[in-house]
Amino acid sequence: MILIGADSIVQHMKYKIDNDTLVDEFFAETRLLGIVASMKDYQFCWHLNQVMRCDFRVNHDIEILLTKKKRQYFFSIYEYKEPGGAITHYLYNNQFDGEYLLPEFRHLDFLWLLKGDNSPDEEVQFLQQSIKIIPSVQLVMELQTGKIKNKGHMIF
Repeated sequence: MILIGADSIVQHMKYKIDNDTLVDEFFAETRLLGIVASMKDYQFCWHLNQVMRCDFRVNHDIEILLTKKKRQYFFSIYEYKEPGGAITHYLYNNQFDGEYLLPEFRHLDFLWLLKGDNSPDEEVQFLQQSIKIIPSVQLVMELQTGKIKNKGHMIF
C-alpha cells in the first residue's frame, strides 16, 4: 500500500468553477424588472427614494467590472434592503460608456433585481406601477431570467 501525502494530492487537483450552477444559485428566488428611463442612475434612485420611500444607495463593493475589447467597463449597482424583510433590491445600470451589461437588452437603461424570499405577483405589479409614476420612466417590464443570455454578467 502506498500512501500519498495530502500536499501532493492537492498539487495535482484542478478546480473548475461550475458557472451554470453559480448562475442558477444566484438567481434562485429572484424577480427581475427591466426599466427604460432617460435619466442618470443617481437621479433615478433619488426619485425611487422619494416616491417609494426606499433608501437605495450605491454599493461600490458589488460594482460589476466587465473587460471587453481590452477596455474596462464599470456598471454601478444601487442596493436597498427592506427593513425587517428578507428581500434586497438591486438596481443595476445597464450601460456604461457605450457598452451594455446585458447586450440583448440594449433598450433597457436599468435592471431591478429583487432577491430573497419569492416576491408575490401582486407585490411585483405594485412595484411596476409605482415605478411608472416617476417622471421620464417610459417602460417597466418583468424579464424572465431563464431567457437572458448574459445573466452571468449580473453576478456580484
